[in-house]
Amino acid sequence: MEQIKMRVEKRRDLTPSISEFTLVPVEAVDLPDFAPGAHITLETPSGAMRRYSLVNDGENPKEYVIAVKREPQSRGGSASMHEDAQAGTELNIEAPENDFPLTDVQKYLLIAGGIGITPIYAMARYLDKKGKALRIIYVSRSAEESAYLDELNAAFEGRIIVHHDNGDLDQVYDFWDDLVTPRATHVFCCGPKPLMEEIKAVSGHWPEGRIHFEDFKPVDVVRDDDVPFEVELKKSGEVVTVPEDRSILEALRDAGFATSSSCESGTCGTCKTRLLSGEADHRDMVLMDEEKDDYVMICVSRAKSGRLVLDL
Repeated sequence: MEQIKMRVEKRRDLTPSISEFTLVPVEAVDLPDFAPGAHITLETPSGAMRRYSLVNDGENPKEYVIAVKREPQSRGGSASMHEDAQAGTELNIEAPENDFPLTDVQKYLLIAGGIGITPIYAMARYLDKKGKALRIIYVSRSAEESAYLDELNAAFEGRIIVHHDNGDLDQVYDFWDDLVTPRATHVFCCGPKPLMEEIKAVSGHWPEGRIHFEDFKPVDVVRDDDVPFEVELKKSGEVVTVPEDRSILEALRDAGFATSSSCESGTCGTCKTRLLSGEADHRDMVLMDEEKDDYVMICVSRAKSGRLVLDL
């Protein structure tokens, strides 16, 4: 996919762990329009490709605005943005895509958890401008860690519920009253996996097509029980060790090998690589069953044991 070179025009801290980046094109080009819910794929200073939701208005944009949370277990993406992306830093991005598009209905319930507020905030402003009826439920650990909280409270007073659980499972927000009765309302939800699972559980009796999810972590790239393994690059004969906390793609990049990638979350197919031998632990959402003996997505998948031989 064609890339656009952008420059960090402005950076501001929204919370102790979330920073907002305003990106403008380095050259005089018209930026593609986008609709609420869209994201860009960005090459971070470390070389990692990451997807970030767009926060600003997508009609004739002169800039792209994203908010990035520094993840505690960052493998180089969010940490790289927080440490190395300053005003003036140039970054490559891919044009906006939208896997979380709004439907055109009369009433909306927007649910955000943590950094999942980014597409929800964009949706709320767009729907408000269109005169649509909307409610927002914004759950997070604490007010201090809630991006855009003041702006949301000011713009949507009387239409927003904010709930902080302080990291206590006994204080988690109960969505049952909001979803017990199916309505013509469409629900849009973005947040961490536990939130998604909770909404799916309490909305299972709703008609199909009314509950919409944006899962910004679709795959657990690294799991607690992962172990190191080796990959052999058939064309050069070199062997690279993949640590327990790195993907194949990251290990190759760390070792100085050029790799093709885009999403780095097992959803796009860009890093599809021929598997010559070995048994892969497939974690992607792309490969068909009949392809799994011959290909592997190196951004997320691993070896079940021993060594993988790749056509690289």
